[in-house]
Parts: sequence; structure tokens; C-alpha cells
Amino acid sequence: MFRINEVLRLEDNLYRILSLLPAGVVWISLEDESAFPELVHKNELLAAIDDEVLRRVKDPYEELTFMVPGEGTIARIKRDKNYDLIGPLIGESLFYVPKIRSKLIAKIIEEKKTTKQNIYKLVRRYWQRGQTPNALIPDYVNSGGRGKKRYAKDKKLGRPRKFTPGVGAIIDEYVEKLFRRMIERHLFKKEKCSFPAAHRKFKDLYKVYFPDIPEEELPSRAQMLHFYKREYGVVDRIKNRTPRIEYNKDVRPLSSTVNANVLGPGSRYEIDATIADIYLVSNSDRRNIVGRPVVYLVIDVFSRMVAGLYIGFENPSYVTALQALSMAMTSKVEYCKKFNFDISEEDWPVIGLPDAILADRGELLGHQIESLESIFHVRIENTPPYRGDAKGIVERYFKTIQADFKIFAPGVVTETKIKKRGGKDYRLDAKLTVTDFTEIILGSILYHNRFHTMKKYDRDIDMPADLPMIPLAIWNWGVQHRTGRLRVVSEDALKIGLLPRIKGTISSLGVCVFGLYFTSQEIIQLGWLHRTKDVSRPGSLEIAYDPRTADYVYLFPKKNSMKYWVCNLTPRSRQFSGCSFWDVWQVSSMQKKKMAESTVASELHRRKLDSLIEEKIKFAEKNQPRIEDVSNVKRIEKIRPNRKQALDEERQQTTPFRSKQNNNKAAEVIPLVEQDSDYSYPDLIDELFSEDD
Repeated sequence: MFRINEVLRLEDNLYRILSLLPAGVVWISLEDESAFPELVHKNELLAAIDDEVLRRVKDPYEELTFMVPGEGTIARIKRDKNYDLIGPLIGESLFYVPKIRSKLIAKIIEEKKTTKQNIYKLVRRYWQRGQTPNALIPDYVNSGGRGKKRYAKDKKLGRPRKFTPGVGAIIDEYVEKLFRRMIERHLFKKEKCSFPAAHRKFKDLYKVYFPDIPEEELPSRAQMLHFYKREYGVVDRIKNRTPRIEYNKDVRPLSSTVNANVLGPGSRYEIDATIADIYLVSNSDRRNIVGRPVVYLVIDVFSRMVAGLYIGFENPSYVTALQALSMAMTSKVEYCKKFNFDISEEDWPVIGLPDAILADRGELLGHQIESLESIFHVRIENTPPYRGDAKGIVERYFKTIQADFKIFAPGVVTETKIKKRGGKDYRLDAKLTVTDFTEIILGSILYHNRFHTMKKYDRDIDMPADLPMIPLAIWNWGVQHRTGRLRVVSEDALKIGLLPRIKGTISSLGVCVFGLYFTSQEIIQLGWLHRTKDVSRPGSLEIAYDPRTADYVYLFPKKNSMKYWVCNLTPRSRQFSGCSFWDVWQVSSMQKKKMAESTVASELHRRKLDSLIEEKIKFAEKNQPRIEDVSNVKRIEKIRPNRKQALDEERQQTTPFRSKQNNNKAAEVIPLVEQDSDYSYPDLIDELFSEDD
């Protein structure tokens, strides 16, 4: 049950078995510098095992077995020399007998001209370290004190200078403190700062503290570099010298692969958008350059199948992403027919809901996507900020798909658009329409899904060796042997479930969404539009809207339910009939801007009107005659006669035909205010309605 060279622990001491005998074993203590081989009876060892004081442990010198000194090295020369020196002793089977061992040692001393102490030192090293030639290699690993800190006393450490003038500075704790401060302040905090620049900053600081030190006696760059490498390991230097975003994305070690976290087809989709590196022209007029399109892609992580896409000019957002997601979860046959690609369901079998969707934080983060999670049980995962590597599959495919057309297509974005040496602006080279570009991308995707061989795909252990590394083949194999088919739902339910949602208010005018009013037969039957206090209507309800049309919306009377009512635009909002919600937002923004401008002008003229009213009241109060001599009763009795007199005067002034006598007479001008007044009622009228304001 015991083996040669194994290490045993007896209580707190380590022993190595050197030889096996019929009645016992020969072992030696590993921790005693003056130990000799000892003979131990097996019964004693068995008793120690029963008492649980003897157990096997790991060999502390196991690494010596794997050392391979190079040919001609000092370690190999000394090893072979020492092995030849003690060869007669270690070759003797009765080496553990003291008399025999002493005779052999005496013979070696006489022949090799060495000392007894040297032989015992080497043979103990040989026995204690595993009885292999490598056990005789000197412990060079302990030489030199590598990594240990040294302290200078009266002169600097290291070799003396040969060409540089001066003696050199002594590096003490205070200088190391300045080293550390400059390294962490400039080399680590400033990305573009080089080590020579950091050392120059150190010199400037050092001269402030010690202005009388000559330049040649300042701590050198080599001394600062030695401190830098000694105090900061390779990992610390890389992490501190690399920006955090770049380190997490491009530098940090990878601990796994994306395939290790997916079970099969549909386990996780990755979605992302990019701006294509090409300028396009309009479908209606090829002379008009319309800019660079936005490309959305949805890719299955397990099989690398492209599940859906969007190509257009809408900015990346949830509203645009839902169009790519809607295509990713439904049939693509009809979509491909629009672009002259006749395929079957077997050519692009990606139909249904995945288990999870991984996207950037700005696209699928918020309450708008909650319906997809709560109703269809699709898990939404968001990547951390500035971590494009978290969606490595779709990010890498963007580079692949653009490489397919860049070498051929005109209008491709280059490094510069400045005319130099007869160069031309690449934007003026645009020739492809949006439809042409869509056909190119769609053809590239179909090739990738059905024929592209992935040479670097990391297989799982259960994948057969004869399985082609083609996305379609991997998808079909995964459907049969892994998670099965994706969950299928109706296209209408999926479309409405993916639409963006908003809280809409309800009043007697209808359901208000973005300032537009909608209604339906269900709302009318419930009496929510009746204008009476007896009507009990909800304050707000969830509304799903399609940004491409403002003619109707979907109202959900119950939360977290797929029951919906289709609400159509009311005549009150007929202005936006046939428009999209993008048009509504644009027109509403213009209207609100004009309304604000009109409000500013209205407030100005309102203040002038208030001034006119106040001046007229002051004028009336100032010109009111004395009425103390007339009683209130008489004044009230004269209201009717006075009204009749005023009516007669009004009729005379407004009569269209007058007598010749009255026409020939000049009308007397009756002043409205006294001659000494400096502000008259007509002046206020002119100012109020002047067009200068």
C-alpha cells in the first residue's frame, strides 16, 4: 500500500519513502537539515494510519520533475556533476545502513577529492527532493532577490555610470513617493501621456523641492521605470493605462463564449443598428441624393441565422426596431417576393417568438417593451453602456455584410471627402437607390443563411462531426435535437403587441393621443362621450399606435390584456387624416411654435387694451359733472326719457340722407377732452390697433 517517493505526514512532520522492504520502509525527514534514512516497521505505519495520525500529502518538490535545463547551462552542468559525485552512494541498495554508507562516502572522498560535508549535503538534497537528478539543481530561483525591495544607504543601487556625467541619485522613500504621485497623476490619468513625459513632469516637481540639485544628479528615467515595473504588475499597468470603456470592450480577457449561454435556436436574438457606409439616391428621382440608410439586423446567436432586418432612413429607436423584430418573428416569403427573391419557408424557417432579445439600452429599455415581456413572455436583456462586444455576433456581421458591397458599389464612404490631388467627393458618386441597396443586402443575407461556412464556430460536445457549419444546417439540427421550434403566435397579435404604447386620456371629445381625438363603437355604447356629470369614464387608458398611420389606434380597456378596440380618427382631427404620426409630431411642433409666437404678441396688445380701458375710466370719472343738486329718484325717473333722446341723436347721426341745408353747413367738432389734456381717447385707439407692433 506504500509507494517509493510518496510523501507522508506523521503528526506535524513530513517524510519521504526512499525504499520498500519486506518488513518495512526506509524514509527520511524532509524538514530536518541533518536527517538520515531511517528504517520503519510496517506495523508501526499501519497503527499510525488507524490512529489517524499518518496520511498522504502532496509532494512539495513536485515542480522539480518538470524542469528541463538547457544544453550547456550552468544548472545542467552542476546537476550532472553533482549526480556523478554521489552516484556510487545512491546506487547502493543498502544505503540506509550506516556502516555501508560511511565506507562508500570515504571512498568517494578519496577518489573525487571532495569533503564529507559536501557529499552529505548533496545526498540529503537528492533523497529529500524526490530522488531525481533535478533534485541536485541549485536553487537559482532564490538568487538575486527578484522582486524584493532594496534600500540604498550611502550610494545609489545598480551599476555605476559609464558615459553619463555625475554619480546618480539615491532613491529613498520620499523620492518613491514623488514617483508614485507622478505615475498615478499623469501616466494613469492622462491617456496620451507617455512614460518619458511623465518622467519630465517628475523632474519639474523634483526641482521645486530641491532647486540646488544639478540636472545630472536627478533621478533618471531608468530608476523611475524600475520603480514602476516593481510596484505595478502587468495587469495593473494595462488596466490603469487603458481607458475603462476600451479595456472592458477590447482588452479584458474573455472568460467564455456566446454559444455557452444558449441552448438552441431561438434561445437569444441579438438586435442592433448601424448607418451603412454608402450614399443612396431616391427611388423616384435618381438625381436626388438621399443620404446613408439605417440598417437594423436581428440575428439568432446559436445558429447565426439572420432572423429579420430593416433598411430605411428612420433614426435608430424602438419604433424602428419593432419593424425588424416584427419581420424576425413572422414569415419572410412575401417580403422577399417584393424584391424578386423566390424562396420557400424551408429556406428561411425563422418564425416565432424567441426566449430572449438582447439589445442596447436605448432601444428596448422602458415601458414600451413591457407588453412583449408580460404578454408573450419574451425576456428583454440590455447591454451595459459602451459595450458593443456584448453583442459580438450582430456587431461582427455588420462588418461582414458591408464588405460584400464596398468593393463594388459607387458612393461608398471613404476616409475623407476633401478634394485632393484630383479627388472627388464620394457622395457625388451615389448611384444605388434604396430598393437596389435593399436587394443587395437581402441577397447577402440569403447567401449567409443558406451557404456561408463558419470556420470559427465553436461546436458543442453533442454536435455530430459531419454537421455542416452553415447557419441553416445548424438551425435545423438545433430544432430537432435542442430546444425545438420557436413559439408561434398570430401575426396580428404580434404586430399589435410590438407597437409602441402611450397613456391616452378620455373626455367627451374622445380618446386623446398626441393631441388627436379617436373614438369607436365600444366607447359610444359605454356612454363615455356623453356630456354630463353622471358619466363615469376612466382617466386614462393604454393606447398602442402605429407610427406609420394616424388614422387609427388600438385601445386596451384592461391592463396586461390582448383585448383591444380599434379607434378611428374623429372629424375634430380630420386635419391629419391619411398622415403618419411623424407628420403629426412635425405639424404639431410647428403649430405650437406659432401659437407661442402669437401668444407673445397677444399679451403685448392685451396690456395696451388694459391701458385704454383704464384711461377711459379715468377720463369718465374726471369729466363727471356735479350731481348733488339732483336726487337719486329723479335721476332714475329720467332714464327712459334720456334713452329716447340718445336714440334720436343716434338716428340723426346714422341717417344716410340729409337735408341740403345740413349738408352745406360745416359740422361742429366737439372735443372729447379738454384742451389742456395731453392724452386723448383717439390717441389710445390709434396706438392699440397700430401695425407697428
